[in-house]
Amino acid sequence: MESFSLPLAGGLLLGSAAIWLLLSMGRIAGISGVIWGALTGPDRQWRWVFLIGLLIGGALTHFATGMPLPAPSNAPLWLIALSGLLVGVGTRMGSGCTSGHGVCGLGRRSPRSLTATLTFMALGVFTVTVMQALQGGAA
Repeated sequence: MESFSLPLAGGLLLGSAAIWLLLSMGRIAGISGVIWGALTGPDRQWRWVFLIGLLIGGALTHFATGMPLPAPSNAPLWLIALSGLLVGVGTRMGSGCTSGHGVCGLGRRSPRSLTATLTFMALGVFTVTVMQALQGGAA
C-alpha cells in the first residue's frame, strides 16, 4: 500500500501547490520558468522562496519516510552535462518544461501543452528504447 500512497500523496501535493500558485499569484509552477526568473527576473523573491521550499520539502519527505537517496549515476560527466544542456535548450524552444506543460498546462487544458507533453513523452520513450538497445537491453 505504501508504494501507491506516497506517489499519490506527492501528486496531490504537487497539484495543490500548482493550483495555489496560479490562484494566489497568477503564476505557472513551471520549474524552468521559475529558475530563469529567479536568476534574471524583476520579481525574484517569491521564486527563490518557491525553489527553497522545493528543496526543503524533498529533504523533509526523505527524512520523514526514510526513503533512500537515488544512487549516484555511473554516466560520464560530459554526458550528464550534455544532457542538461539539451534539456535546457529544449525547455527554451518549447516555451516551458515538463512541470509547466505536463502538470500546469494540461490542468488548464492548453492545446500547446498537450502537444508539448505528447512530444516529450514520446521522445522520452524513444530515447530509453534506443539507449537500452545500444546497451544490450540493460536498463
